Amino acid sequence: MTDKKKPIRCVVYTRKSSEEGLEQEFNSLDAQREAGEAYIHSQKHEGWVLLPNRYDDGGISGGTMDRPGLQQLLADVRANKIDVVVVYKVDRLSRSLGDFAQIIDLFDKHGVSFVSVTQQFNTTTSMGRLTLNILLSFAQFEREVTSERIRDKIALSKKKGMWMGGYVPLGYDVANRRLIPNELEADLVRRIFNRFIRLRSTTLLCKELNEQGFRTKRRRGRDGRMNDGHPFNKTTLYKILNNRIYLGEIRHKDKWYPGEHQAIIDKDLWDKAHAIMAQNHRKRAGDVRRQTPAPLKGLLYGPDGKAMTPTHTRRGDKIYRYYITHTANKRSHEECPVRMVRAADIEGIVFDQIKTIFKNPAMIVSTWKVASTMDDGISEDDVRESLQSIEAVWDHLYHKEQARLLQLFIEKIQVEPDGVHIDIRTCGINSLVLDLKAAARETKEKSA
Repeated sequence: MTDKKKPIRCVVYTRKSSEEGLEQEFNSLDAQREAGEAYIHSQKHEGWVLLPNRYDDGGISGGTMDRPGLQQLLADVRANKIDVVVVYKVDRLSRSLGDFAQIIDLFDKHGVSFVSVTQQFNTTTSMGRLTLNILLSFAQFEREVTSERIRDKIALSKKKGMWMGGYVPLGYDVANRRLIPNELEADLVRRIFNRFIRLRSTTLLCKELNEQGFRTKRRRGRDGRMNDGHPFNKTTLYKILNNRIYLGEIRHKDKWYPGEHQAIIDKDLWDKAHAIMAQNHRKRAGDVRRQTPAPLKGLLYGPDGKAMTPTHTRRGDKIYRYYITHTANKRSHEECPVRMVRAADIEGIVFDQIKTIFKNPAMIVSTWKVASTMDDGISEDDVRESLQSIEAVWDHLYHKEQARLLQLFIEKIQVEPDGVHIDIRTCGINSLVLDLKAAARETKEKSA
């Protein structure tokens, strides 16, 4: 009685980087599969059996593991459904040495052998492993050299001013790999530059464009449908105002070169816009802060959970102060339920509540109890007098002095559509009371 050999389950994996020719009745994947199947049949005497499973990846690079056919192959290996994987060439499985090492480790873990039809070796032997690593190293080297050639070609083309793809900017369309001015959009780009020079503010410009119904460039989404563009925001406007493509230039890395396309705006318009943007924004912000006090800065938070920013508008010689939410400031007013609050209104609410707290008997008692643990000579009347002294002079303090005291008293001010919530920093009040008491004692001793 003869022993019957256990069948060795074999599969063929095929891959082609480009989609060119895949539509043909007999393509590269078919040729690879035919060679693999012939090799398996030649080993029939060893018990090799071809499984019907197909593992094909057409139009996918060997430099990635994200391939449907490969992932299904690896899943079946993990499920112990395969004994031998056959490919036409090593680089059909992977062109990355690191990825290939992971694949071979997985094969070893599950007792799977790997065979290349045109580079005959078996991974179960040390010599086969050495040969395999050498071949794969050359395959990866070839891939890297090809990538370098492609990058060099793109760099050279851009230096010659050619459009090499990417997001098409507002103001242009693409035809025959060239940027062609879209006159309707080009007029909008020129309008943006001219209005920015006039308004000197991207915030005001953003508001004006959106109110007049202007939108960003229409683009095709992942679902293949064209959208209608989006409302403008400050980030979009800054990108437009800083895009030298509108001067007829093409960018490669951090350098710009004369392009083959037509400029939309002239250098004079560009220089005027950038002269405004070149002003030191810190200096301008400092001037604004000096002219427009904001005692609640750093304490006031909007419904979006982020700190509100002090801002102002000027009408004639009069300045109107506001606090604006992060969402309204960075994106659009329509996306935030509060948007902005008048500085005088919110500051009045906070100041009035602080004054009320100073008069609250429960607050006076609780402050005294804590303060007395740090100074046993302080009385409840001392606390009451100290807090009332602050309340009496509050309206006569400068904004900076009010801001300093608010930072001491308040943890956070939360603005919501239905009202304002203030978190009190009780330890700050206790500290202030002790300081006032000490100052009063020092004054009394000096006058004695």
